[in-house]
Amino acid sequence: MNRLLDAGLERLTAILLQMGKVAEEAVRLSIECFMVGVDACQRVQQLSDILVEMNVDVEDIAFELIAKYQPVASDLRIIKSYIKISNDLERYGRYAWDISFVHKRLAHFEKCKDPLAIIEEMSEKVIGMVHASIEALKTHNSELAKSLVEVENEVDALYFRHLDHSTEVSISTKCLITNTLVVRYLERIADHATYIGESIVYIATGEKVAFR
Repeated sequence: MNRLLDAGLERLTAILLQMGKVAEEAVRLSIECFMVGVDACQRVQQLSDILVEMNVDVEDIAFELIAKYQPVASDLRIIKSYIKISNDLERYGRYAWDISFVHKRLAHFEKCKDPLAIIEEMSEKVIGMVHASIEALKTHNSELAKSLVEVENEVDALYFRHLDHSTEVSISTKCLITNTLVVRYLERIADHATYIGESIVYIATGEKVAFR
């Protein structure tokens, strides 16, 4: 016999998966448009605003489930994790918008190429992490979630490499600042992908892990 709580959890899951689609679109769009010097600020902001609204819905439903149905420990573990994952998905959207916004305000859609191609490599890894985190969420795949750690370490290495070489790059000051901010936002998106991974491991196994 299905519990009323189960219907609520299914509703939460559906919203999170939809948030995942929106978040992945926002991240991918902001990065791809930055790489070719195209303005995506308005569209990415719209996607970010949608994620903010959906995050509020997740919190409202989660607290309603707790108040109405007094979930047992395993259900509480899922609800708690879903709230956290929802916040991380919202941050995907916020950092995606930051990338588009700083490009618009500082570089005026200039194609700010990094001769070391660090940003392009970093972008590919971050987009892959976002996709993997959402795929892991769909099936509560703890092994896929754990695989995010290695890629996140690679992203961190590229971030520090960019900082080490930033003064050696022959580009405009505005592009230098823009690129440095963008790699920071990419690094933060990667961090939130690992946070989602931690939550998925907790849902699947009950184990609290810290991928840092």
